[in-house]
Amino acid sequence: MTLPTAETARHATATGPLPEHTRVVVVGSGFSGIGTAVALQRRGIDDFVVLEREESLGGTWRDNTYPGAACDVPSHLYSFSFAPKPDWSHVYSRQPEIREYLEQVAADHGVLPHLYCDTDVVSGRWDDDALVWRLETTRGSLTADVLVSGAGGLVEPHLPEVPGIADFQGPSFHSARWDHSVDLTGKRVAVVGTGASAAQFVPELQKVAAKVVVFQRTPPWVIPRADRSYTDREHRAYRTIPGLQRLARGGQYWSREARLRAFIGGGRLRRLFESQALKTLEQQVPDPVLRAKLTPHYAIGCKRVIVSDDYLPALTRPNVEVVASPVAEVRAHSVVDADGAEHEVDAIVYGTGFRVMDIPLGHRLTGCEGRTLREEWDRDGAQAHRGTTVAGFPNLFLLLGPNTALGHTSVVLMIEAQIGYVMEALEAMQRAGADALEVRRSAQDAYNAALQAELTDTVWNAGGCRSWYRDEHGRNFTLWPTHTFTFMRRLQRFDADAYELRAARRVPVAA
Repeated sequence: MTLPTAETARHATATGPLPEHTRVVVVGSGFSGIGTAVALQRRGIDDFVVLEREESLGGTWRDNTYPGAACDVPSHLYSFSFAPKPDWSHVYSRQPEIREYLEQVAADHGVLPHLYCDTDVVSGRWDDDALVWRLETTRGSLTADVLVSGAGGLVEPHLPEVPGIADFQGPSFHSARWDHSVDLTGKRVAVVGTGASAAQFVPELQKVAAKVVVFQRTPPWVIPRADRSYTDREHRAYRTIPGLQRLARGGQYWSREARLRAFIGGGRLRRLFESQALKTLEQQVPDPVLRAKLTPHYAIGCKRVIVSDDYLPALTRPNVEVVASPVAEVRAHSVVDADGAEHEVDAIVYGTGFRVMDIPLGHRLTGCEGRTLREEWDRDGAQAHRGTTVAGFPNLFLLLGPNTALGHTSVVLMIEAQIGYVMEALEAMQRAGADALEVRRSAQDAYNAALQAELTDTVWNAGGCRSWYRDEHGRNFTLWPTHTFTFMRRLQRFDADAYELRAARRVPVAA
């Protein structure tokens, strides 16, 4: 028998059956789940479990392993405020390093003994008599006083609704489910989509493929990343000089908040950003015909801005063809564009984004009114109070819920603000002797009406493009409309007046 080493023991996750009941169940083990677990322990709550459907932690930074996968937010900002990392290898971190960072945080902060991997939530039902969540998982059943979803919105890959996708005879896969067993060296590869993921893997594909055919529905705005490696000297300075890393993080934060004015204020600053992006396009794409294909005709920021140093240059290479037309049909060995041209290819990679907010958990959680979360959102659109709680779903907290995504900076800022709000809610319940907490529908409606009004004149709503930020009715259900410090300030205090608190005797409780 091989005995576990100190290192393997340190990284061991929970095994065996789930507890019959626990105070808090956290679903997901990305930034949201790990951050919540750390916060619970800091508040003295040790009676919790983290359920992860995959075999290891990491969330999106475990799932997205495509070539070139990296973050488009600077490393010092795309990390927990309570767990700075002085030795990031690059200004913009790569996927393996971010995943390793999450693993290290989980190990250092005692999360792993609470983490059950290979444990998917099959269903969850709110019991309005016992005031608990009754959960069925692939590992067994349990009840929980509180349920925190850290699943996020960018979970389930989206494939385009195009005839013939299932008929393609070669390898095909979504970028978030990259098939590393497929060798694309010397192959003719179709890339469907030109979003943030495609902008990272296309330059890598170009280096090995015989031909890359990029199908572009709408050209994205592209701005330089200006990435570089951190030096050993910088690493030593961040480790030894008090406050230096915090200063670097602050600089990155405020520069990004300043950039936001181009999206919510527009005018001269937006035009300046656009002129700089067009200048970069002209410098990196000298061919006027190709440059015309790649020139956006909508306001910068309306769709997600691509931050890249190598995407545009890759498109100029002889083995890359940009088809400025969406895919109309997939055949056994080819892809047909909307203009009727047929392109013979050996493989297809879909960089077509995600089913935003259509998370599996939404179809599996049933609230006190007998509707699933998905059914609730199908009625009036995806919405929540402060992006965190939903009327009809007591004791359920969503991290990175509706209207908490960002177009300019790190979502980790939003996650930490929401986690703090959840902790304040739990303390409010404890002070009041309450077993259940539910946001009033009137408070949720008022919050979302004000939020949608704030979004009206932003570039995301009025920028002249179609994007995944908005639903089929044109309602922006994803983005926060203004500065992150405004969101953080609003969530610093738990607004108990917006909630009904109840004890098991089924009467209201004074907050």
